[in-house]
Amino acid sequence: MTKTNHMMKDRYMKPNGNYTKNIPIIMSILEKHFNYTKRTTLNRMRKEKQDPFKILISCLLSLRSRDETTEKISNELFKIADTPEKLLRIPLKRLEGIVYSTGHYHKKALTLKHVSNELITRFNSKVPETREELMSIKGIGPKTANIVLNFAFNQPYIPVDIHCHRIPNRLGWLQTKTPEETEKELEKILPREYWFEFNGIFVLFGRTICAPISPKCSICPVSRYCPKRGVTTSR
Repeated sequence: MTKTNHMMKDRYMKPNGNYTKNIPIIMSILEKHFNYTKRTTLNRMRKEKQDPFKILISCLLSLRSRDETTEKISNELFKIADTPEKLLRIPLKRLEGIVYSTGHYHKKALTLKHVSNELITRFNSKVPETREELMSIKGIGPKTANIVLNFAFNQPYIPVDIHCHRIPNRLGWLQTKTPEETEKELEKILPREYWFEFNGIFVLFGRTICAPISPKCSICPVSRYCPKRGVTTSR
C-alpha cells in the first residue's frame, strides 16, 4: 500500500477500528455508482410515486423472487386488479396462475387475498400508514412494513433484507446476528439523510458486487474502506 493510500485509510478509519466513520464517504460513492435507473422495481416505484397498494402487493410478490420477475408479474396483475376489491374478486386458482413464476405461488396468492380483505374490512380499502397497523395484518413482516412506509409514505424507516444485513457487518459498521438487530443498530449509526437511499443501494450492491460468497472485491468501488469482515475468498 502506498503512503497516499495509508493516508486515505487513516482519514476515514479510527485506530480503534471504528469503521462507522466511513459511512458518509461510502454512501456518497455508492449513491453515484447505483443510480435510480439501475435500482430495484420497488425503489423505482417509490421514485415514480406509485400508489401504496401497488407497492405493498409488489413487495409481497418480491419475496424469494428475482426483481425482473417481480416487475413483470406485478404489471400483469395490476392490469387486472389495481385495488383490494378487484384482487379479492380474482378466483384463487387464477391468481395462483398469475403469480406462479414468482415462486411459492399458493402461499402468495392466499396472502394477497388475505391482505386485500384486511384492507377492505379494517382500513376502508386503504393501506395503513403506521408500522403497528401494517404489522397487525398477517403476512406483513417488519421488512415489508418498512418498505411500504418508506417507499409509499416517505416515512424514515430502514427496510433491511439479507443484503442490508450482511454488508454493514462486512463493512465493520456493526456486529449483529439478525436483520432485526441490524435495523435497530442502523437507526443509531446511519444518518437520516441516507435512510431513503440505503435499501435501494445496498440491495443492488449485494446482488452485483458484494455477494454473500466470494464478493467481487477487485471491482468494488468502496474496497479501500472495507475491513472485509467474514470474507474468506474474494474475486
